[in-house]
Amino acid sequence: MTITQNHALLDKNDDLTKLLNQVFPAQSEDWLQDIRQTAANWVNGSTIPTTSNEEWRFTDLSALRRVEFHSTGQLTSVDISALTLPEAVNSCLVFVNGIYAPDLSTVADLPPGVVVSNLANLSVSEQQNVKQYLAQAEGSKEVFTALNTAGISDAAVLWVGKNVIVETPIHFLFVNTASDQASIYQPRCLVVAESGSSVTLAEDFSFAAGGYTNSTKTEAVYFTNAVTEIWLGENAQVNHTRIGREGLEAFHVGKTAVTQFRDSRYTCHALTFGGKLSRHNLEIFQTGEQTETVLNGLTVISQKQLADTHSAIALNYPHGRSSQLHKCIIGDRARGVFNGKVFVPKPAQLTNAAQLNRNLLLSSKARVDTKPQLEITADNVKCAHGATVSQLADDEIFYLQSRGINETDARQLLINAFAGEIINQVPINSLQPLLFKIVNTLTSLTDG
Repeated sequence: MTITQNHALLDKNDDLTKLLNQVFPAQSEDWLQDIRQTAANWVNGSTIPTTSNEEWRFTDLSALRRVEFHSTGQLTSVDISALTLPEAVNSCLVFVNGIYAPDLSTVADLPPGVVVSNLANLSVSEQQNVKQYLAQAEGSKEVFTALNTAGISDAAVLWVGKNVIVETPIHFLFVNTASDQASIYQPRCLVVAESGSSVTLAEDFSFAAGGYTNSTKTEAVYFTNAVTEIWLGENAQVNHTRIGREGLEAFHVGKTAVTQFRDSRYTCHALTFGGKLSRHNLEIFQTGEQTETVLNGLTVISQKQLADTHSAIALNYPHGRSSQLHKCIIGDRARGVFNGKVFVPKPAQLTNAAQLNRNLLLSSKARVDTKPQLEITADNVKCAHGATVSQLADDEIFYLQSRGINETDARQLLINAFAGEIINQVPINSLQPLLFKIVNTLTSLTDG
């Protein structure tokens, strides 16, 4: 089964044409230029989705369309000390304003058979290997994915050879900085885990000024349009943590396209905190039997933020297993959106799939739109889905107060317990206290 995002076809596509003119790069390698041109042709026949499109009916992009974005093409000085991970101090690729920053990146002491590099610095033979996978995943004709492909100038590449076990986490850090004009950045990642390999990846989208921690700071307006393709060979394992902590005036649209071959295991921890408007499309394509997929998500937003998660899991073969838990903590006038689809066609007998969306509203004006979906035609499966929406329970707060805990701390303990079910599963230890700190900061700014 093929999963693609629908897009509205209108008489004019001026908004996309402007963006395409900003991101379409100069001539380069013939094979890469062909990929770009094919994607550009698709973009030219498309337009930015509107709320009349079923896949975007809860996410209004009109604010994005009102901003005229420019490609900066500038590498600026930035302090990333607060954004680095101790576990990945020697396995980190850094991109600043969409440009590879070699002085900030360090790759050392990795086992033989592992390549961690930007696209431009790959050898000729390595580029030939990349050519087989880059922009080849299902869903490449979704409009924002195609816009990213049309503008590829560089990419973060992680290649793990056959039967190689990588103990050290790999960190891809994409940092945006303040600018005098609204800017567009298009990060691109390619991860290939060959058969029998195993790797842990942290993918981090950050604003250098730490916009998510300060509700009064004037933020930079920018647009991050990110695409990550992950390919898992037979019996490969990828543990993926994706963190979105953009500035509070930023727009973020991200795609994660995962292709799983037989017996592979993919785990994703997707954590969204920043951005005026953010959207993450997470798409899983099973291409062999007995795959295992675990999707854990946490969205924490406040003020007038909008965060949208759309996932689609295509379990096309027998004995597939998938488990998804997505949680939202929403305060003030913020709005969360969750739409999760699981496809189980006739050939996918003995599939086991579970999906749950749980939402915690911290304000009477907070809102969530949730739509878990199962589309099943196989007749011998075990599948379940559900959604819950709740507020902090008064009796639980009262109980904690009766034990000498003040109301503010009691509320925070309950919020942390709700978020901890996701955060405590993040496999990089140094990230866990940082993520709790972000949750505490965002929820303490919320008006009940």
